[in-house]
Amino acid sequence: MSSLPAITLSSLDHLRLTNLIERVSVKDFPGVTALEAELDRAEVVEPRDMPADVISMNSCARIRLHNSGEAREITLCYPADADADNGRISILAPIGSALLGLAVGQQIDWPLPDGSHTRIEVLAVSYQPEADGDYLR
Repeated sequence: MSSLPAITLSSLDHLRLTNLIERVSVKDFPGVTALEAELDRAEVVEPRDMPADVISMNSCARIRLHNSGEAREITLCYPADADADNGRISILAPIGSALLGLAVGQQIDWPLPDGSHTRIEVLAVSYQPEADGDYLR
């Protein structure tokens, strides 16, 4: 696996996700460990200072999965709001924690539950709560 790209998180997302991690079990959500590692390595900024092209919680983005070449629209959400059939990806899913904090044009190699890896690329961010001033909800 190649080196990990730099990621940026808002202080509000960092706090909310830290609280989420404290409430869930690794046994029930194996993705917790990967999310913890992402939180530890992130550059944390105030919500008003978040670059508009970065995926934050509740952002809508277009991504490409290089294994299949498939491009798709996703919304990064909390586990209770997840609905993979409708593109709502949980932050505790492997792809969810991989996307957190990535900017348009960045790519990341990420392990999948079956032991394989995929390369994910961010093509566009069509909605970001911080950019729209919606981050307090």
